[in-house]
Amino acid sequence: MSTKIRAAIIGYGNIGHSVLEALQQAHDFEIAGIVRRSVANCPAALAPYKVTTDINDLGKVDVAILCTPTREVEKHASVLLAKGINTVDSFDIHTLIPELRHNLDKIAKEHGVVSVISAGWDPGSDSIVRTLMQAAAPKGLTYTNFGPGMSMGHTVCVKSKPGVKNALSMTIPLGTGIHRRMVYVELEDGAKLEDVAAAVKADPYFASDETHVMAVPSVDEVKDMGHGVNMVRKGVSGITQNQRFEFNMTINNPALTAQILVGAARAAMRQAPGCYTMIEIPVVDLLEGDRDSHIAHLV
Repeated sequence: MSTKIRAAIIGYGNIGHSVLEALQQAHDFEIAGIVRRSVANCPAALAPYKVTTDINDLGKVDVAILCTPTREVEKHASVLLAKGINTVDSFDIHTLIPELRHNLDKIAKEHGVVSVISAGWDPGSDSIVRTLMQAAAPKGLTYTNFGPGMSMGHTVCVKSKPGVKNALSMTIPLGTGIHRRMVYVELEDGAKLEDVAAAVKADPYFASDETHVMAVPSVDEVKDMGHGVNMVRKGVSGITQNQRFEFNMTINNPALTAQILVGAARAAMRQAPGCYTMIEIPVVDLLEGDRDSHIAHLV
């Protein structure tokens, strides 16, 4: 691809910071700028770039990488797609992905652009691994065991609750795809732990898991952004039983999320208009460079 892809970063928290770093290492991208809620008190890392509250200030943008909270993804993507800008995001509420895909697919096709949704590591790259495992053993069970580690989406969710000054949500794997959520909160003055705990446990992010909410003096003193996954499928290939596949990784959560988002942004430029999840996109389209060269090297 001779012309560089102009990418805008929407939001500049942990994910946005890591997306900037990933884009800086991608030779086929140009950073159009960063869109934030405020341009005041910009971090030093943003000094070389245009920072604005309005994407219209950035000129031509090929793809917008959404680094916003999950529950703001559809709002932002809908506006950007209607402007004729491709979008990618790491929307991570698994049960709502089909609905989001349906809604954004209609808008993307109307405006001749592409939306790639849920393009983090889970959902995202793990989804591709699960799909490959199921293709290898169509009958069987797959267990996805997260952690132990910090869940970005769950942490952002807790931070949004009234009475919470800061928060950390840790995912603890119990095996066979069952997890415990350990939530640590700094409370605002006057807030009651029991009220915060009730709000957290009632949220769809936490409703299906065993969840414990504890108050701590300082979240920063207990925070570690490491995470990981162990994925196991045991099933049947043809009529042959006892086929077992296992995938493991230990990661920095925002760094991997960002790297997959940048790959998905690249892939968005290579798809027909519409909305896609990661399992619908040829994996080779995530890679920088010539497809024929990748086939010669990787196949």
